[in-house]
Amino acid sequence: MRKFFTVISALISFAYTGLSQTDGEHDKPLWRMSIDSATVTAQRIMKDIGVQQTKLDTIALRENIVVSMADVLTQNTVIFIKSYGRATLSTASFRGAAPSHTQVTWNGMKLNSPMLGMVDFSLIPSYFIDDASLYHGASSVSVTGGGLGGAIAMNTKPATDDGLAVQYVQGISSFDTYDSFLRLDFGKKNFHSSTRIAYTDSDNDFKYVNYDKKEYKKDENGNIAGFKYPVERNKNGDYTDFHALQEVYFTAEDGSHFGLSAWYLKSKRGIPVLNLDYREENSSRSQQNEQTLRMALSWNKFFANIKLQAKAGYTYTDLSYSYSGSDGTGEMVKMIHSQSRVNTAFAKFDIEYYLGKKWMLTANVTAHQNAVNSKDNAIINSSNQPVIIGYIKSRFELSSFVAAKYRPAERLGIAVNFREEFYGNKNTPLIPAAFINYDISANGNIKAKASIAKNYRYPTLNDLYFMPGGNDSLRNETGYTYDGGIEFNLQGRRANLKAEITAFNSNIKNWIVWLPSFKGFWSPSNVKKVNSYGLEVKLKNDIDFIKNIKLSTDGNFAWTRSINHDSPVNWADRSTGKQLVYIPEFSAALTSKLAWKTWMLTYKWTYYSERFTTSNNEKNTKISSLEPYFMSDIAIEKTMKMKWARLSIKLCVNNIFNEEYQSVLSRPMAGRNFGLFIEVKPEFKKRK
Repeated sequence: MRKFFTVISALISFAYTGLSQTDGEHDKPLWRMSIDSATVTAQRIMKDIGVQQTKLDTIALRENIVVSMADVLTQNTVIFIKSYGRATLSTASFRGAAPSHTQVTWNGMKLNSPMLGMVDFSLIPSYFIDDASLYHGASSVSVTGGGLGGAIAMNTKPATDDGLAVQYVQGISSFDTYDSFLRLDFGKKNFHSSTRIAYTDSDNDFKYVNYDKKEYKKDENGNIAGFKYPVERNKNGDYTDFHALQEVYFTAEDGSHFGLSAWYLKSKRGIPVLNLDYREENSSRSQQNEQTLRMALSWNKFFANIKLQAKAGYTYTDLSYSYSGSDGTGEMVKMIHSQSRVNTAFAKFDIEYYLGKKWMLTANVTAHQNAVNSKDNAIINSSNQPVIIGYIKSRFELSSFVAAKYRPAERLGIAVNFREEFYGNKNTPLIPAAFINYDISANGNIKAKASIAKNYRYPTLNDLYFMPGGNDSLRNETGYTYDGGIEFNLQGRRANLKAEITAFNSNIKNWIVWLPSFKGFWSPSNVKKVNSYGLEVKLKNDIDFIKNIKLSTDGNFAWTRSINHDSPVNWADRSTGKQLVYIPEFSAALTSKLAWKTWMLTYKWTYYSERFTTSNNEKNTKISSLEPYFMSDIAIEKTMKMKWARLSIKLCVNNIFNEEYQSVLSRPMAGRNFGLFIEVKPEFKKRK
C-alpha cells in the first residue's frame, strides 16, 4: 500500500512539473499542487543480476533509413567497427577480440556465418531492428557460447496499436544514392501484422585525394620538377540492397503468443578498387552478390510463476564472389567465381521459473543444423577443363544452458550460469560464469557489479575444411574474462545523469590466425595468446530547459589494450608484446540532441586512435599504421503535424569537416556528403 501511494505521489509531481498548455505566447500550468518530495525505487530485474549490458534505445535505431547496424554500433557503443567503406564489409571487435569472437543473434537465432564465424553489420538495416542489447565479456554466456569478446542480441517486436499505420521515408543523398523505406502495420484485437521494405541504390563514386599515388611534373628538359597527389573517384563501388521483413503475431484465448518473422535480403555490391591499383578503368571488376532468407517461429506462454518459450527457424544464404579481368584482347573473363550455399535449421526451448521473490531459475536448449556447399566454379586445369574446388560439409551444434539467480537481500544479487556446447562429435568443457551486484546506496542510485567466466569457441567450417588451407586439427579457442564496475544515476527536477565505468581483463589462448604457409596458400593455426584489458565508460545526460527546450547527450569511451603474448612463430616474428592489428587503443563516441518544439538538431562525433596494420607495430612506413581521426556528422529535422499526416524533413551533413581518413589500409572513404530525407506518416481515424 505504501508503494502504491508513493507511485501516485510521483505521478502527481510529474503532472505539476510537466503538464502545460500553450496559447501561442505563454506556457501556463494546467493546475498546481504542493506535495512533499517522494522517492520511487524498484528492484533490478533478477534476470540482469551482475550483467554488463548496453541497451540501444529506439531513437538510436531509428536515426536514419540509410543507417545500418554498423553505423549504430559505431556511434553509440564502445565496439570498434572495422569498415572497408560505404556498403562494404563491416565487422565488430568487442573488447579487442576478433570479429568471430562477437556472437550475434536475431530473435534467438545465430547470425554468425558457420563458414566465416562473423557477421557483416552493413547488411543489417537498423530500421529492421526493434530491440538491441550488447552483452559485454562474461555476460555473453547468458546469450550463447563463443562470445570471447561479447554478444549482440537483436530482436523484432509486434506493433502494439490497433488499426492501420503507414510510414514512408524517401532519401536522396550524395553520390547518386537513393533510399526508400515503407512500413505497414495493422492490428486488431489479438492479431498484429507488420511489413517493412527497404531499398537502396547508389553509384557510390565519391572523389578523394589519393595520397598513395603521385603525379610527377617535369620541366622542359624532362627532369622531375615536382609532384602532386591525384584526385580520383571511388571505382567499382556501386551497390543495390533490398530488404523485406514480414511479421505476424497472434494471441490465443488461453494466453499463448505466436509469432512469425520472415526476412529476405538481396544484395548486389561492387567491391571498390584499392587506391594502389594502377590498372586502367574497366579492366577488372570484383562483385559480391548475396541472397538470404531468415525465418523464425515463436511461441510463449506465461503462467503464475513460469514462462515457457519455444522457437524454430531456418536460414538460407546464397553468397557468391566473382572477379573478372581482361584476357589481353580486351575481353573480360571470369577468373574467380566462388559460390557458397548455406542452410541452417534452428530450434530453441526456454523456461523461466520464479521461486518466490528471491530465486529465479532459467534453462534452455538451442540447436543448429548447418549444411554448407562451398566451391569455386572458375578454375581451369591444363587441359582447359573446369575443376571444382571446395567442400561440402554439415555440422550439428547443440548448446545447453542453466542459470540460478538469487537475491538474499534487498540490495544484493548473485547469479551463476553454466553452459555446454556440442558440435559434430565433439563438445566443449563446461562454460561457467558468476555474477554479483550490490546497491551501494540505499536508494539504488549507486550500484556495483562484477562477473567472471571461462568461455570457448570452436573452429568454423572454413577453418577446418576450406580448400586449400583448411586445418582439421585446430583446437578450441579458450577465454578467461572478468570485469567489475560502478554505475550511478543522479536525478533532479530538470536533469538526469547516468554514468557507468567498467574495468575488464581477458585472456584468450589458442587464438586462431590465418597465416601464409610454405605451400603458397594461407592456412589457420592456433598461434596466439592474447591478453586484452582496459576501461569502458558510458555517460547519458538529459536536461529539460524552459520553453520546450531539451538537451540529451549520450557518450562512450573505451581504452583497450589487446596484446599478443605468444612466442614468436619464426625468427622474423616481432609481434610479441605488441597491440593487435586494427585494434585502436582509444575510441570515443558522442551524440548530442537539442530539441525545441518541433525542431531537432543532432550532432554526432566519433574518434579512433592510431591503428596498426602490421603485427610488429612499426611506424617507419606509410602502410604500417593508420592515422587517428575525428568524425563529425550533423542533422537538422523539422516535424509538422497536419490533419491527414505527420511530416518530417531532415537534412544531414556527414563528415562536415571533410576529414580524410581510412578505416582499412588502401580503402578510400567518403569526404563531406549530404542527405535529404522526407518522412510521411498518414493519420487514419480509429474505428469505434
